[in-house]
Amino acid sequence: MNKVYACLVGQWVCLNDDENCTIGEYHKSPSVWWEEKAKIYAPSVRNQEIENSLYSLDYVHIYYNGNDYRINPIFIQIVNG
Repeated sequence: MNKVYACLVGQWVCLNDDENCTIGEYHKSPSVWWEEKAKIYAPSVRNQEIENSLYSLDYVHIYYNGNDYRINPIFIQIVNG
């Protein structure tokens, strides 16, 4: 089984440990999100008005342990085990 880890507010956590955790636009469980090609928000065209803003960066939405997070995908790791 694949374990999905994310660095949330400076602490690495296993997202699979929270049965209510969801990832992405369609609110998939961590395992299903990974198996279904791990979709993230990544605009193909940057908005010129906000191109130098956090709003135009790639991100993934995570609901974990009762909180919503918006993180850069570089803070996600997959462990096969």
